[in-house]
Amino acid sequence: MVNRLSAHDAMFYFLDESGSTTHLGALLVIDPDHTEKHGAGADRNRRARTTPDPPPSGGAGTETPSAPVLDYPRLVALVENRLQLVPRYRQIIREVTLGLARPVWVDDRDFDINFHIRRSGLPRPGDTVQLQDLIARVMSRPLDRTRPLWEMYLIEGLPDGKLAILTKTHRCMVDDHEALEISEVICDETSSVEALSEDLWMPGSPPGNTSLALGAIAEALSRPGDLVDSLVHNNSIVSDLRSTAEGTLRRVGSAVQQLTDSAPSSRLNSSTTSTRTFAVASVPRRGCAKIADRYDCTVNDVELAIISGAMRRWMLSYDESVESGDTVRVVVPLSTRDPAVERRVDADGRWITVGKASFVTDLPVGEDNPAVRLAQVAGLANRYAQSSRRLSMGPRPLLPELGVVPFPEFSSRAFRSLNRRNYNVPVGMGTSPVARRFVGGCPVTQVYAIPTLMAQRALAISIVDYRNSLQFAFIADRGVLSDLPAMTDYVTEAYEELEATK
Repeated sequence: MVNRLSAHDAMFYFLDESGSTTHLGALLVIDPDHTEKHGAGADRNRRARTTPDPPPSGGAGTETPSAPVLDYPRLVALVENRLQLVPRYRQIIREVTLGLARPVWVDDRDFDINFHIRRSGLPRPGDTVQLQDLIARVMSRPLDRTRPLWEMYLIEGLPDGKLAILTKTHRCMVDDHEALEISEVICDETSSVEALSEDLWMPGSPPGNTSLALGAIAEALSRPGDLVDSLVHNNSIVSDLRSTAEGTLRRVGSAVQQLTDSAPSSRLNSSTTSTRTFAVASVPRRGCAKIADRYDCTVNDVELAIISGAMRRWMLSYDESVESGDTVRVVVPLSTRDPAVERRVDADGRWITVGKASFVTDLPVGEDNPAVRLAQVAGLANRYAQSSRRLSMGPRPLLPELGVVPFPEFSSRAFRSLNRRNYNVPVGMGTSPVARRFVGGCPVTQVYAIPTLMAQRALAISIVDYRNSLQFAFIADRGVLSDLPAMTDYVTEAYEELEATK
């Protein structure tokens, strides 16, 4: 029985194109020298996870145990032990001949964990700017499609002996159920790590092309209409009509956008290069909670108001003609507004949230008064979260039940065309703090989620509530936002002006 990609995963797999790669990830900053005590009850009801114990360092008898150490060999051992929880990370994607069915997951018989886990270092002084530049370069490169679609980097050379772990995973590997991003798999809620049973993984025999094709035909016989469409659409006579069909689709898409109140025209809906730029910022959660109490709104409203202030500053930096009514349209999780949507912290404590119900709202970047801007943000979000016209379940396949993929690249272009102008910027955020995390016994001091930058998007933003800080991550097309590192200062300034309001 083959393990076929879901229609949703297949859509993201085929969405990759020159100038766009649909991967996401996380940046974990770790302090190996910082010891913390953590309640023993926090690990209750969690799955046992660990890495094999490192070899003894020598010495006799009853020496006091040293602080946990995280280095490249220990990280490799940790990940290798945890991969049994996420089988996809040792599998590659095999496409089916003639597009008779969706691609399948098959074990990588040449799997080499040292290819996926890499070691890197920052030159002195190892500051945040250098770290952001390294991450931008890594996130600019497409993943190797002949191997499992993920990478991890242990980054050394940060100030005060800190380390960073950067993960990069293709969006088709992650869903909103059990398929976790690898950064979530290697983390624990306590500094003590319990052992998993030894992983004796052996790759299965991959199916041949003929076997996949015959299996696809057998599946398609239960849907004869799909099979006929696949065979017909691969015929050269019908393929000559492709340009006509695409032209029609563009015209229909344009009409749909006009009828559905498309987002403001913006350079944020353009992409010129595959080169990324990356920036992070953080503000105190406690201060944001006080602002929320003062104005009778939510912390999520304050987060959006901070983004509004930061985006206003960015727009003014290149165009002084920002008008009072100007807005930027964002898509945000519905759970941040609607109490009917589940709000608890995920059982697995996830900071990579994908596939959730969302809604689009407007950020009043043209408003210069920060208090008025916050009130407008809260009012618009409350209104639009209740509007069925503004609701979105996120990217979805155009034909979710279709088994055949006769023109995957055509389907991807169709999706991009229809999805282009319903919002300017995606914003990922949670509704609850993420519990404290450890990697190999070492505390994680910062967590930044790196969102997917889709085609026709120049900027994506995420916010993680961790250790009493709201940690913002920005990823952008360098050809459009070459000055993205300035967002760090813009976020701080936007927070400080809200804090100063009375």
